[in-house]
Amino acid sequence: MKILVIGKNGQLGRSIHKIVINNELRNVFVFVGRGELDFSQNDNIEKYFKENSFDVVVNGAAYTAVDKAESEIELTNQINHLAVRKLAEIAYKKNIKLIHISTDYVFDGTGSKPYKETDKTNPINVYGKTKLAGEKALQEIMTTNAIIIRTSWLYSEYGKNFVKTMLNIGKNNGEISVVNDQIGSPTYALDLAQTVIHIISHEKFTKTTFKTQIYHYSNLGFYSWYEFAKEIFKISDIGCLVNPITTDKYPLPATRPMFTVLNSQKITDDFDLKIPERGKSINKCIKLLKIEY
Repeated sequence: MKILVIGKNGQLGRSIHKIVINNELRNVFVFVGRGELDFSQNDNIEKYFKENSFDVVVNGAAYTAVDKAESEIELTNQINHLAVRKLAEIAYKKNIKLIHISTDYVFDGTGSKPYKETDKTNPINVYGKTKLAGEKALQEIMTTNAIIIRTSWLYSEYGKNFVKTMLNIGKNNGEISVVNDQIGSPTYALDLAQTVIHIISHEKFTKTTFKTQIYHYSNLGFYSWYEFAKEIFKISDIGCLVNPITTDKYPLPATRPMFTVLNSQKITDDFDLKIPERGKSINKCIKLLKIEY
């Protein structure tokens, strides 16, 4: 199979690339970024797929600047919604299987139990609303051959993310404050990447009759951002004091959902997965970052 990974410079794209170059995989992977495939222009998407053919597309591209999205609504909607609609239309016409990455921010965070795929969505910021619109467009166009994977609190050794930010802050400060009333499931991008690669070759997904599904994926367990920061410092042996504060003490342009823990049981059952526990994956990521820090 020939597989296109969109978002080569993102955490997931770089993690998939790492697995591909470190393993002898039977499939051919092609990685593209904004320079090759620009989601801000539907004409560019159309042109790219007229010139290139694939069996599977993994879409890891998104407008993820949650606060900036509040003032760049049109661009956010184009990348997270309209471009996904165009991609789904092309995949449907060309009989391409599509794996699309979405977010826990499609929920409002008022629940108290880990969210299942069937739970009611109700996004409370522009980022979440546009990501949900993209999900709905995809489902409307592709009733078969597509998977939506909602994930959360993604981190890795690549790009900007909470783990790298805390390591930078922790080594330069003796004390910091971190919100303790937002609860979620940290997800190591390398674990998600391995899951995506596993699904691509799984007999359930390769069937022509595969019904489009939504799945949740995160590492097992959950934290508040405060607890997450403390765990990062503990594993990395950084002696920075972390003080808990409430969200109202740290105002941002975009409202955040307070509880977005994901229930990953469905994807575990359907694709015979064993999902790593949160602490083990954080430890693994920090070990890989140790030389840098």
